[in-house]
Amino acid sequence: MNLKKYSQLVSTSDTQPGSQAMLYGAGLTEQDMLQPFVGICSNWYEGNPCNRHLRTLAADIRKSVRQEGLTGLEFNTIGVSDGISNGTEGMRYSLVSREIIADSIEAVMGAHYYDALVTIPGCDKNMPGSVMAMIRLNRPSLMVYGGTIATGHWQGKTLDIVSPFEAHGKKYAGEITAEEVQSIIRHACPGAGACGGMYTANTMSSAIEALGLSLPYSASNPAVGEAKEKECASIGPAMRLLLEKDLKPLDLLTRESFENALRLVVVLGGSTNAVLHLLAIARTARIPFTLNDIREISRKTPVLGDLKPSGKFHMENVHDVGGVPAVMKYMLSEGLLHGDCMTVTGKTIAENLGALPSLTEGQTVIAPVSNPIQAIGHLRILGGNLAEGGAVAKYHGQGRPKV
Repeated sequence: MNLKKYSQLVSTSDTQPGSQAMLYGAGLTEQDMLQPFVGICSNWYEGNPCNRHLRTLAADIRKSVRQEGLTGLEFNTIGVSDGISNGTEGMRYSLVSREIIADSIEAVMGAHYYDALVTIPGCDKNMPGSVMAMIRLNRPSLMVYGGTIATGHWQGKTLDIVSPFEAHGKKYAGEITAEEVQSIIRHACPGAGACGGMYTANTMSSAIEALGLSLPYSASNPAVGEAKEKECASIGPAMRLLLEKDLKPLDLLTRESFENALRLVVVLGGSTNAVLHLLAIARTARIPFTLNDIREISRKTPVLGDLKPSGKFHMENVHDVGGVPAVMKYMLSEGLLHGDCMTVTGKTIAENLGALPSLTEGQTVIAPVSNPIQAIGHLRILGGNLAEGGAVAKYHGQGRPKV
């Protein structure tokens, strides 16, 4: 099987001597030129905890890829921090960044004829942007989530990114001092990783794992630590398998896989931003998935995750009790997932989950179906001619949905 379906044009064809001269100039060896080219794209930039460690993950992944006889080539794209720009005019750039991310990944991959793609996103719009690029290119691809941040701690309190906002309000209510607010601000985000609650980043990483486009545990592995290091080390063999099977995003994505993703979002009490992102991903894949579908699935799915911002726990707690695969395994046992959907492992959801541990006995992070946090989903889509009519018209017309 020819694993250099694309890169052979620029790396071995007699018609492209200039391309080859440039590649040798970039440091490639003769052996590198004969191997499949794997683009490794991170959303690394220094000024955001969600993204500041992604260059390190990319280097680890490149090493793993090269150990499998593949030529890993790193590049990166932009990111916008909602946490930093929130409350400012800078938020006008946030959703736009999703399209820039998708466009830029597609441009680099398409221009340079890479055979496969690993994306390494870290913040809110990074995940859907990366996946939309993977779908457009439709080459063997998978996503490695940068991982969740550890919780902060101060005076016996557990903190996350919402804590400074709450402290700001408490100061004006006369409950704490300005000095205490500053202490909370300094301790809320203790290092690398995406916002620790079930906010947009952790919501979308979970949804994309349920779509089958990430390896099991990618969504819930912390940003820093042995679990994420092991995940990065496993990417080389995973990419080799995808190339050998010629398994591509559009071979995996189905209407049922989007139902899986949406059900997991509801079970975890995930961000409402998942609505606009899943619609955009589905539209990119040309898979029918609408606001009406989201409404109906949410009506039939309970909220089980006692997770921030509405609950008590963080994604690191989900990791501690078995991770996203354990949640999905429980959902499968309760008839809340389509187990026959294919994934980037080359196996189905059910096959992946069958070999993995269940939720830790006695845990309280994920409630049982028999006693849910909420009996029906939290994603409420407004109806009527003013609300839904305008949104559906825009979705099926020229623009994206307004939810």
